[in-house]
Amino acid sequence: MIKLKKIATFDPNSNRMNIIADVEEAIKEFKNKKNKNLDYLLKNRFSWMKKFIDSEDKGLEVGAGAGFSKNYIKNKNFKISDFAMHDHLDLKNLDAQNTKFDSNSYDFVIAVNMLHHVPYPMKFLNEMFKILKPGGKLIIQEAHCSIVFQIITIIMRHEGFDFTKNVWDEKVAMSKEDDVWSGNIAISHLIFDDLEKFNTKFGNKFSIIHQKFFECFVFLNSGGVTSKTFYIPLNYFFLKVLNCIDNFLIKFFPNFFAMGRQIVLKKI
Repeated sequence: MIKLKKIATFDPNSNRMNIIADVEEAIKEFKNKKNKNLDYLLKNRFSWMKKFIDSEDKGLEVGAGAGFSKNYIKNKNFKISDFAMHDHLDLKNLDAQNTKFDSNSYDFVIAVNMLHHVPYPMKFLNEMFKILKPGGKLIIQEAHCSIVFQIITIIMRHEGFDFTKNVWDEKVAMSKEDDVWSGNIAISHLIFDDLEKFNTKFGNKFSIIHQKFFECFVFLNSGGVTSKTFYIPLNYFFLKVLNCIDNFLIKFFPNFFAMGRQIVLKKI
């Protein structure tokens, strides 16, 4: 992994996004169905997960934000949650590091771009191991801190990254505990790039059954999910063309272009 800087952190007031983490505004805009770019992005983000989910599985999304997953994952036993009190959430004010659920409660848990917001990722992974049934799956779609993502982060001054954190230390926070929207987009790199360390820590709990890098220009031209920015509206044909370009570039240069990472952990 090439690092333009080891650490890039910003004052929240310097953020250059148009709208920052406004969940209610994001839901309102999505319901208007004017942004085909965002719809295409979200379809891509959730469609690949379906092959790891059976129709009768009991599932949960943690850190669901605006709850867009329910538009694409139709399981009747699927609930969405977040550490917030928004009306659209099935389970409100849920701390994914300490859910209070019984052991072996869920067949699958989805975490989309939330792991890099979790202050203590080790606590989160241990909690997911507890609440998943044997053979259950933790389905993660997370930021990948590629060269392109580092450049965009530095320009937009949004969230930030810190490659120097010791992610394996359960006593050191990876992001600000008092700000649920603070984040460290280097987290997936810190946890999953060193498989030897991961297996030492979690090899008796999880096996990695899927990993893939994806998403670049389709994301950059989506207009943003909850934090908003400029985009060029495209129809579905040109969005598919853009996605093909993404796939080609990421196949050969994942650490330069890929801004997303798919990971599935299966409970042993």
